[in-house]
Amino acid sequence: MWAMPSAEATPASAHEPDTVRPTQEDPVATAGSELIGGPLGRRALLGTSWWTPVRVIVLVAIGMFVLGLVQKAPCYNGGWFFGASTQYTHACYSDIPHLYQGRGFADGLVPYFDKLPGDMDYLEYPVLTGVFMEVAAWLTTGSGTIQHQEQWYWMVNAGMLMACAAVIAVCVTRTHARRPWDGLLVALAPALALTATINWDLLAVALTSAALLMWARRHAFAFGVLLGLATAAKLYPFLLLGPLLVLCWRAGRWREYGAALGGTVLSWLVVNLPVMIFAFEGWSKFYTFSQERGVDFGSFWLILVQNSPDPPATESVNTLAIILMLAGCGGIAALTLTAPRRPRFAQLAFLIVAAFILTNKVYSPQYVLWLVPLAVLARPKWRDFLIWQACEVLYFLGIWMYLAYTTSGDAHKGLPTDGYHWAIAVHLLGTLYLCAMVVRDILLPDRDPVRRSGDDDPSGGVLDRAEDVFVLGPLARGSRSAADPEAPQVKWGTEQRTGGSL
Repeated sequence: MWAMPSAEATPASAHEPDTVRPTQEDPVATAGSELIGGPLGRRALLGTSWWTPVRVIVLVAIGMFVLGLVQKAPCYNGGWFFGASTQYTHACYSDIPHLYQGRGFADGLVPYFDKLPGDMDYLEYPVLTGVFMEVAAWLTTGSGTIQHQEQWYWMVNAGMLMACAAVIAVCVTRTHARRPWDGLLVALAPALALTATINWDLLAVALTSAALLMWARRHAFAFGVLLGLATAAKLYPFLLLGPLLVLCWRAGRWREYGAALGGTVLSWLVVNLPVMIFAFEGWSKFYTFSQERGVDFGSFWLILVQNSPDPPATESVNTLAIILMLAGCGGIAALTLTAPRRPRFAQLAFLIVAAFILTNKVYSPQYVLWLVPLAVLARPKWRDFLIWQACEVLYFLGIWMYLAYTTSGDAHKGLPTDGYHWAIAVHLLGTLYLCAMVVRDILLPDRDPVRRSGDDDPSGGVLDRAEDVFVLGPLARGSRSAADPEAPQVKWGTEQRTGGSL
């Protein structure tokens, strides 16, 4: 039997934790690796090469991002400017060029302070996203036709968003120290390439990914600062504070949670307070617009409304959506406190954001970006990730074909309403499937790909390998799965197998 060398006989570089190689534990990853020469060998000298996992993954992510830009090419020279439905039939729509003039950037108007002349009186985006849009406008040439300026504006934003995509790839790759190659799931995600330049969501996703890396490195205050900045760019990141509260409750880590909460509030106020004081009406537009917005694309509410003879009012939908979301939060809290082992932070982060997406009254196709890094950290399993991504790509095509149908007049080119409802159902079922897999991993932690490799909660920071101080129910007092007593039993970061040795 092969024996582990002693610490005294091992070079200093070998004290690094063993890297988990997906090609050795994931059949789909193993099969896919045949395209590039087969699985990575045990004797591969990764530490002696420039091609570290982070660099490889970032380059792959940039390459996929560029392919996403190429996919938008039919719109760049025509679809955004000529023909009502061309940008939909080619599935290359983007908000970015349209809002350059539509939100006053072409005219030099200051977001939140200057009133807009159109149907939207103020910019309807959070402050940090507004700053991002304004910086891109400063870098956009003011000469030439308005079409030329909008093309330039899109390209400037694309470059800035590419930097965000690279940050996401780096952060996800480094969050789980022993599993850097899981970052390839982010880099190769087709939905990320297709939706990256539809809107400005990648800014919030990058800040959220950086926040998760800081928490994994046990920098609670830095996590809070980055999460507050992410929330200043998009609303959803603040949801992560909920599951983190319950996890810290179970582990008794109140000091660290307080630092995280304080950092979040502080950075959010630093960004928002000046605009709140001097341009409150413009600042509040994002929140009033979100409340007043009717049922829109992608949600199960749209299926309900379009098939109901007496559809519910927007106020009723708002109330019901909040109730459903609160019910989901309660279920996640109960799961956290009663699970056989404390769930991993990434698992709960994915579930809470997925719950928000599933219950919300609108699902824009770029919202999938919110979930991509969380899904990779929650369940780094190639089969399940690709199933979910396939569902999201089908929805991506479905919404544009539906809009092509509704804007093509009597020609009716595209997907009719019933077909679009099926596309929504595919998106919902794909997300629910991945949620079910994550919940199963929480209830049966021996099936969790991360824990089967011998880790506890590598993205959990101070929660990693921490003892519980508050649990509910009998299952939370033991770690062995009653359903599968012969499965590998992981004891706070040390894998132990029954009936034999490694």
